[in-house]
Amino acid sequence: MINRRKLLIAIGASAFASPLTPHAQSQPKVWRIGLLHSESVARGGDRVDAFRAGLRDLGYEEGKNYVIEIRWADGKNDRLPELAADLVRLKVDVLVTHGTLPLRAAMNATTTIPIVLSNGGDVIALGLVTNLARPGGNMTGAIFFNRELAAKRIELLKDVVPRLTDVAVLVNADSPTTPLALQAMEATAHSLKVTLHKFPVRGPHEFEAAFAAITKKRVGAIAIPDDPMFISNPAAIAEFAAKRRLPSVGPSSLAVAGGLMSYGVDFPALWRRAATFVDKIFKGTKPGDIPIEQATRFEMFVNMKTAKALGIKIPNSILVRADKVIE
Repeated sequence: MINRRKLLIAIGASAFASPLTPHAQSQPKVWRIGLLHSESVARGGDRVDAFRAGLRDLGYEEGKNYVIEIRWADGKNDRLPELAADLVRLKVDVLVTHGTLPLRAAMNATTTIPIVLSNGGDVIALGLVTNLARPGGNMTGAIFFNRELAAKRIELLKDVVPRLTDVAVLVNADSPTTPLALQAMEATAHSLKVTLHKFPVRGPHEFEAAFAAITKKRVGAIAIPDDPMFISNPAAIAEFAAKRRLPSVGPSSLAVAGGLMSYGVDFPALWRRAATFVDKIFKGTKPGDIPIEQATRFEMFVNMKTAKALGIKIPNSILVRADKVIE
């Protein structure tokens, strides 16, 4: 005989349980993105905002179907391995980073979590991958060839100051991309009969000592290669160049801060583009099967206010090519 009381309890439990099953299955996955940045939020926040904008363009909504765990190294590169390991412990679905040192920290921390490089140097020359079309492993992203950009900056200085013979180059002594950039700069300088004088630093705290050494050398201009340290600390370099009346060239942040010229890639655009790599990974593509892209958009800034202060006439051939003229 069927127990009426037990039957009613079973029916009631079934009525309450059954609607929950399809509801639970319809809940969207909330992706967890780990972001490793070598600088502070004050200096790198705009790049992260560009990345968020890229995700928004693709239909992602922060807090609804993704969250970001950010670790800032605050310019202290020795913290990168620890911060990368912390993100791995959180079991993020993808790691997003930039530049060679953060990338290496991420790759040393995991061989399984997908890594997206928002922007970086020649990963083949650095031995991080062997093929751009099919990188294999757990990394993909976008790169630019720092060597060509660095060499082009020497050409621009010579175009603006035809009698230029000596150029100071501020370099990051700890960056593995420094030798590659210097090699290209030296080849171009030699062809233009310009002598390069290298001044290595390991952080902004060594800028003043380098500036004092540059002053003693009596160079005619200063060139800055692409490096997170210099990109994030342009004001001090621009101020020194202005004080010593030195034409300067470097990444776009230098010209905006008061340097004479810049030539380089659009970094916010690359960070925004990084969202498309993340989207492909979320949709099931293995990072090793996603081709590493090369930056194709370059921009030139000319600071006319600085040019006037230095008494330099910028050739029309440069002005017509400038993407932005700062008055």
